[in-house]
Amino acid sequence: FDRSESRVAPILNATNPDLRAFQRRGGKLLQYHGWSDPLIAPQNSIDYYESVVSFFAANRNRTGALRDVQSFYRLYMVPGMGHCGGGPGPTAFDMQAALEKWVEQGTPPESVVTTRSLGVLNGVVDRSRPLCPYPKVAVYKGEGDTNDAVNFTCRER
Repeated sequence: FDRSESRVAPILNATNPDLRAFQRRGGKLLQYHGWSDPLIAPQNSIDYYESVVSFFAANRNRTGALRDVQSFYRLYMVPGMGHCGGGPGPTAFDMQAALEKWVEQGTPPESVVTTRSLGVLNGVVDRSRPLCPYPKVAVYKGEGDTNDAVNFTCRER
């Protein structure tokens, strides 16, 4: 195992936090991970994201590094989503459209709305929430319908 791991890990594992070449080429990366993923621990995505921020923070402060990383890479943690989709939470969203808008129009996604439609409601959306770029989370504003994304804002805890 160790011998094969040493040979293929550099090719297959996506754990290198040095994304400078990707950034220099103008790359944009949107990553999402479900908090209810039973196969890959959600903390793995947070740990990788934090490793990228730490790499960019070498010899400077975290605030500047986080700003630099978020200029090309954003992580969205999806409450109630399982592995690559599904689950009890609002898990229907269009990350492709958000990426296209960022690449083609230069508008980074400050949030991405996700919805839930229950079969018993014949596909009618019964809940929406903003997905916020980590480390921000959706916080209820204190008034309005708690099932409507417009009544939430993205804030750091």
